[in-house]
Amino acid sequence: MEEPGLRERKKRRTREAIAEAAFALFQESGFDGVSVADIAAAAEVSKPTLFAYFPTKEDLVLRRFINGGRGSALVVRERPSGTSALSALRQHFLDRLAERDPLTGLNDTPAAITFHNLLYSTPALMAHLAGFMLDQEQDLADELLASGQPSDEFTAHLVAGQIFSTQRILTYYNAMAIRSGRSADDIYPTAVTRAETAFGLLESQTFTD
Repeated sequence: MEEPGLRERKKRRTREAIAEAAFALFQESGFDGVSVADIAAAAEVSKPTLFAYFPTKEDLVLRRFINGGRGSALVVRERPSGTSALSALRQHFLDRLAERDPLTGLNDTPAAITFHNLLYSTPALMAHLAGFMLDQEQDLADELLASGQPSDEFTAHLVAGQIFSTQRILTYYNAMAIRSGRSADDIYPTAVTRAETAFGLLESQTFTD
């Protein structure tokens, strides 16, 4: 793979500087207590430059964690031959737990704790994330339908909704445990057990058989 060019490296550094400045301010003053102008000044960029990298204030929090990951639709599309969609998604979630992916809630780094503190205390962030997740849910429903598991549009949407709801609840319980002061390593065995139980319940519905 080719190394990114000078311009791309500069853009990446600028993006990271803006995100770091925003998080430092949010951690100190909360999401609603910080303006876009405050962030631009702290990152030493103009407001138009900031919006070129982060179209909304909410993106300053969310894009740091939701960009670059493999969406559920892609996991289903790229699953090994003979593996059911649900089995692939179960394994993917377990792998993300092991990797301490912040979007599973199982990450106790300061940045991840700040992220979840902001997320669960700011309705605007939850609403913005919900919009993103609905798009991801639609992509998963389309991929399930294309794979023939299940074979009708209604059931595909129903299954996709159940999968995303399951992941959301698992993430919530992990994040709440982290926010209470427990470590990710301490929570990990329980998080795995809960994930196995939750996906087992989904599988027992036989929607994706």
